Amino acid sequence: MCLGIPGKVIEMTDDEDAFMRMAKVSFGGSVKEVSMAYVPDAKVDDYVIVHAGFALSVIDEQEANEVFAYLMEMGEALAELDEKNQSQ
Repeated sequence: MCLGIPGKVIEMTDDEDAFMRMAKVSFGGSVKEVSMAYVPDAKVDDYVIVHAGFALSVIDEQEANEVFAYLMEMGEALAELDEKNQSQ
């Protein structure tokens, strides 16, 4: 199973070769360099799904926010489970 995480493109390289184009993508404040080879139409301010350092698809802001909300819920549920396990 793969887990793709949404991020917002904040800066793109000017490389005209689509296979070499890179971008800085923000994941809630953490910024990573990401290959944009698979999403040649992506631009600054777009949201992309990233897996293993590659942007795989462009998504809209609403979908990105829904994924962020699910991830937050999962994190909260895992924290509650961890607390229960530690108190036993």
